[in-house]
Amino acid sequence: MVLVASIPEEVTATLAENGLCILGGFSPLGEDAILGRECQTLIMIGPDETRFWSIFSSSAEYSDGAVDPLDRWSHRVLTQIATDYGLAAHFPFGGPPFAPFYQWALRTGRAFASPIQLLVHDTSGLFVSFRGALSLPYAIEFDMASSVSPCATCAAPCLSACPVSAFETGDYNTVACSSEIRTYDRQNCLTKGCAARRACPLTNKLGRIDAQSQFHMHSFMKGI
Repeated sequence: MVLVASIPEEVTATLAENGLCILGGFSPLGEDAILGRECQTLIMIGPDETRFWSIFSSSAEYSDGAVDPLDRWSHRVLTQIATDYGLAAHFPFGGPPFAPFYQWALRTGRAFASPIQLLVHDTSGLFVSFRGALSLPYAIEFDMASSVSPCATCAAPCLSACPVSAFETGDYNTVACSSEIRTYDRQNCLTKGCAARRACPLTNKLGRIDAQSQFHMHSFMKGI
């Protein structure tokens, strides 16, 4: 994806200061009622893997012992950025109803449905996550012509990496997954992150530390 017009530098700089980055964007063209008429561009925000964990793990939310620390941190940080720059913030949590982040991600042309149906991103691979989205009241044009899924030329190691084939049918078998993690955990999913996600070649390039993967897996296990 080639950015034709730039996001304001002060916005990207403030996101970077908080360990976040823009993972894509699109023009809603008025068809998304949840965004309102003022939204001319929606940019999807996720972790900058090189800096995110050290910043978040030093936050008050991470250490205060209350529930949902990452969601609370994301809400605080992105709401403040939105306020400072006259934008609007949207989040994948806090519902129902929930904002359609999966569909929004696909519309950026940088995220795709992987062979295991989880989102895969052109730089973050299967470790992609969205902490929120920012609605801009001005248009930013994105060239979608070169958008090609990284899975198109991949041997799909994600399909065979799960020790209990939790993705085999196309529907995520959370029962088999959680049972494996709570007992044998043959692929060290609890300490290193989901084996299927780790198998993605793009994911391997991120260099995510184990502490971050452990945090996400523990949060996941609490929710199922």
